[in-house]
Amino acid sequence: MIDPDDDALRALETQLLAMPPVRALQVRVVGCLDGRLRLAAPLAANVNDKGTAFGGSLVSLMTLAAWGLVTLRLQQAGVPAEVYVADTDVRYRAPLLADLHAEAWLADGEDWASFLDTLRGRGRARARLLSQVLLPDGGVATEASARYAAIRKPG
Repeated sequence: MIDPDDDALRALETQLLAMPPVRALQVRVVGCLDGRLRLAAPLAANVNDKGTAFGGSLVSLMTLAAWGLVTLRLQQAGVPAEVYVADTDVRYRAPLLADLHAEAWLADGEDWASFLDTLRGRGRARARLLSQVLLPDGGVATEASARYAAIRKPG
């Protein structure tokens, strides 16, 4: 669960839940540790006709985790910007028969300092993030590699 003293994570969860499709997924921000943002959603709200997690929900949760991580980093840096997903490569590895737990992190070879410097200098920047939805045993149900773009807000 979110630390009740972590205003940034509570604000992010509020921002996410303001979107009707995200509310339908019943997404929760679990925490952010070691550069990884963690989200969760119940299987009951994201189940398909086979009784497993719906593929669209898996991708949505990973997308939201990565988008949320970029959004948090921008807020921490005090850089007002809009964040967009540019492209995503997804692999479905195993069916998930449990609640969804996703995490996202900055890909190897990327760094927040360069991303923020580019955004401040050019008004736009991109970064590759990785994300996963985990199986209860710690294995990977689904994984994604995606590029996220940030565009600085005027003013």
